[in-house]
Amino acid sequence: MACFLFRKKLSSSSSYSSFPFPLSLSGLFSRWCLLDCKLLYTMIHSILFKLDFNTRLHTWCSFRCLSSYHISGKFDLTDLTQPHTWYPNARRKKRNVFLHVGPTNSGKTYNALKRLESSSSGVYCGPLRLLAWEVAQRLNKAKVPCNLITGQEREEIDDAKHSSVTVEMADLTSEYRCAVIDEIQMVGCRTRGFSFTRALLGISSDELHLCGDPAAVPLIQRILEVTGDLIKVQYYDRLSPLIPLKYPLGSFSNIKTGDCIVTFSRHEIYKLKKKIENGGKHLCSVVYGSLPPETRTKQATMFNDESSEFGVLVASDAIGMGLNLNISRIIFSTLKKFDGVYTRELTVPEIKQIAGRAGRYGSKFPIGEVTCLDAEDLPLLHSSLGSPSPVLEHAGLFPTFDLLTLYSRLHSTTNFHPILEQFLEKAKLSPDYFIADCEHTLKVATVVDTFPLGLYDKYLFCLSPVDMNDDIAAQGLIQFAENYAKKGLVRLREIFTPGTLQVPKSHNALKELESIHKVLDLYVWLSFRMEDSFPDRELASSQKAICSLLIEEFLERLGWQTQGKGSYRHSPLHLQQKISMHCTVRPSP
Repeated sequence: MACFLFRKKLSSSSSYSSFPFPLSLSGLFSRWCLLDCKLLYTMIHSILFKLDFNTRLHTWCSFRCLSSYHISGKFDLTDLTQPHTWYPNARRKKRNVFLHVGPTNSGKTYNALKRLESSSSGVYCGPLRLLAWEVAQRLNKAKVPCNLITGQEREEIDDAKHSSVTVEMADLTSEYRCAVIDEIQMVGCRTRGFSFTRALLGISSDELHLCGDPAAVPLIQRILEVTGDLIKVQYYDRLSPLIPLKYPLGSFSNIKTGDCIVTFSRHEIYKLKKKIENGGKHLCSVVYGSLPPETRTKQATMFNDESSEFGVLVASDAIGMGLNLNISRIIFSTLKKFDGVYTRELTVPEIKQIAGRAGRYGSKFPIGEVTCLDAEDLPLLHSSLGSPSPVLEHAGLFPTFDLLTLYSRLHSTTNFHPILEQFLEKAKLSPDYFIADCEHTLKVATVVDTFPLGLYDKYLFCLSPVDMNDDIAAQGLIQFAENYAKKGLVRLREIFTPGTLQVPKSHNALKELESIHKVLDLYVWLSFRMEDSFPDRELASSQKAICSLLIEEFLERLGWQTQGKGSYRHSPLHLQQKISMHCTVRPSP
């Protein structure tokens, strides 16, 4: 399935090591970044002069927040101790903040969304595209026009005064009557927490509703002490019972319709799927993180459909949020996972989040059960479900592009890796914050620093949703950055040949198709930020949809073939008709 024509292969020895910088530049970094006021405003004027009017106005508003650092005529660009001052729009309001906290399936988000629905304007900020899509569908169905805005999607509705967005896309320049931030405990996430902190401090709304785990309450209260916002906490109890079973699953012959087996690797998911289906009683849907969101939704729909034969779900912790699932019983195949660094036991919040998906209120399984595959895991399961989540101590933070721009100009370089690395080393924080894990960002910075790009372009590539641990996805980013640097124009057909995608015939081919979907997804993301330079969004979107269809086809065929059923309900003609619906893309000029 070699439909990507990469001209530059990644060396197997490539490790994205720190990008070297000259000793003279290294000497500059050793100084404290304290600026004379006159020098600072000279630099600001120089930067603003190069921007268009709207960007200039927004950037100047952002720079104004630096006045909070004015002490005896000096600015310390690495002082991040007062992040609430970065958002002057929000600080002009005395916001009413409502914390809706409780366990999974307690109605906390439902009540917040009812308030959003009744407001004259508003925004929902969720951690996943699936959640943003679900809320947009709900509001539009309730005759409340609502836009859908994620990193890879823009569905704008005429006269809409509501938007449903992924949290990274929160618009901090607009005014709202009501705003909802879902899963607010993710302010403590080491990689994405800063996006939730940004939304928490920066959304300008009369009412701000925060939904999540009670463990976040003390931290949120401390963070908002300096903003002048009024805070009210409402606690919720679970709406339906969740029963921890005293016995393990035992034999796979005890699997029944409505069960969800949870494991933490792609390999184990397919191994368990095969083992269950070999029993001849059940077909299994699968859900895991690297599946396209559209495929995850389709797999969840098949599992929920009572008329479907796919009555068992095998999934990763991707089911913890973002999908409505009619699960009777959660079965942990293990309580350990590899988190990218080492294999560790699941935390109390992780166990409770996943286990809580059983027994959804109002579903055909009103009572949820949870157990383990092996008896030795039951004590940890039971103790975790009976324990409160550890209280969050810190929220994620990341310097704004405006600060990084000033810092880079002070050191006369556009190499993003050394700028970011040195800035973070000198950053000063208050006790309630931590600097987000920048390992991924620094990996991308090392790559894009090899191309003659401006700092903002490098910043965009570093923020892009690329998986640098996936060779095909990483090669895609390199090719996009190289073509953009050379010509300012990136045509999808230069590295991708439409019409070559096929239904995978093996698990390796499936993994490759998932990677191709990531590259197409990356192109769409870049096209929304550099539209003139990435003009083939429509083609990329249609090929993404075809990828999803082919993956879904593979998963369905896999189940039927495992059980040795001779007839498959989807004919090749049926599949071709579905694919042709996504092939009506106008030729590129």
